[in-house]
Amino acid sequence: MNTLRALSLLGATLTMGFAAGAFALYAHAILPGLRHTDDRTFVTAFASIDRAIINPWFMLTAFLGALVLTAAAAVLNLGREPLPFVAAALLAYLVVFVITLAVNVPLNDAIKAAGDADPAAAREAFHEARWAAFNLVRTVLSAGAFAALTWALVVHGRST
Repeated sequence: MNTLRALSLLGATLTMGFAAGAFALYAHAILPGLRHTDDRTFVTAFASIDRAIINPWFMLTAFLGALVLTAAAAVLNLGREPLPFVAAALLAYLVVFVITLAVNVPLNDAIKAAGDADPAAAREAFHEARWAAFNLVRTVLSAGAFAALTWALVVHGRST
């Protein structure tokens, strides 16, 4: 059982790191890079990137994987010393998950649905600043969750 606890913590930490990295990449490179493009390029590129990221590998190794494996690590560590750190990570990532589904995904879907008919209108309706602000929240929270899970691994190692 101890090995299963360790593997769940390791899997949760790894997938959370991938998720945090993906959100950070958008914050540090993708949106800043697209910010200075013309409307058609922005709409086309952002829609293309969004279509590409929705794939089984990303879902399993980052977005959904972080949620499922962190929840599993929480259950497997009930009554154990790492639990407060795992629970904090799970709570933080649940907020990330809700923000993604409530804010970022609808904006992504709208820009994809707009197509090339009126790129200026599509970009304006996208609410670039809103998307970026909520992505920054996702970046900070998922990085914090990654740190909490990393510390949970340390605590687990000390307690075994």
